[in-house]
Amino acid sequence: MIAAAVGGVWLVRRSVPANGHVQAASVLRLAAPAQSVPLLVADRPSPGPTVTPSRSPSPAPAVTAGSAGGAASAAGAPAHFSTLPPGSALPGDAQCAAWVRARPLAENKRVNTGFDQGTGHHLGSAFFPTSDDARANTQIGVRVDGAFTGTTQEILRWAACKWGVDEDLVYAQAAKESWWRQTSKGDYGTDPTACPPGHGLGVDGQPGQCPQSYGILQNRYPFEQTSWPGIFNSTAMNADTAYAIWRVCFEGYEHWLNDVERGTQYGAGDAWGCVGRWLAGRWHTAPADQYVAAVQGYQSQRIWQTPNFQEP
Repeated sequence: MIAAAVGGVWLVRRSVPANGHVQAASVLRLAAPAQSVPLLVADRPSPGPTVTPSRSPSPAPAVTAGSAGGAASAAGAPAHFSTLPPGSALPGDAQCAAWVRARPLAENKRVNTGFDQGTGHHLGSAFFPTSDDARANTQIGVRVDGAFTGTTQEILRWAACKWGVDEDLVYAQAAKESWWRQTSKGDYGTDPTACPPGHGLGVDGQPGQCPQSYGILQNRYPFEQTSWPGIFNSTAMNADTAYAIWRVCFEGYEHWLNDVERGTQYGAGDAWGCVGRWLAGRWHTAPADQYVAAVQGYQSQRIWQTPNFQEP
């Protein structure tokens, strides 16, 4: 693992563990943080979302009905949540909850049952670093709350709806990160200051080490400290935080990505580029693109529907 501080943001790279499940790098934060209707897609969508990148940040996304205090309806619940372009209006928590619950899905990861019934907490308005566009906090960070319960797949659908990201991308990335197990822990290290409360060195079974990454998307505690303990206790909080970070990247708000090593110039609208940045903390470098290819492979296989994936 390589870590460096750039512009107030800690950039972290991770190696691929022996079990083949890549653990994501949350390229965030020592400081604190926490709508256009999703497209209705018949049958199966194309392998991945495609949106033409833009060189400049998009207008701040709005929030539609179903946000706090807004009315929510299950009417017209989409069969599939697809990627919404930068600047799109995003559905609120309640609207996404109503749509998801209108199409119930069975639990296929029994180990998550307790975590799936736990909700999160608000992160406030200072989660994202000052090197990001201010709208990362004012428009996105303030929306994170993990306020949903359901089955594991329903929670992932809810996060996909809330943040305007293709649900198949979410399913595939969560499979690559943890095999959809909220109990997953990773990125063990020896620095005691990187251990969250209750998980000091040696507590989790590795002498002299503690895990730094937790949950279904392997959110990284040292860089998302104000999302603790929600990212550990709640599947919804874990996914909500992870895809808020994805949306900030997708909106073009992470200006620092053009100040560090990169394969191409960073800009808004590259859904897969933002998946790669989750691992590598860089934009379209070789490790980032290799991770993207692995996630796309899972998506093409629809790995979450295969018999070996089911753990009801």
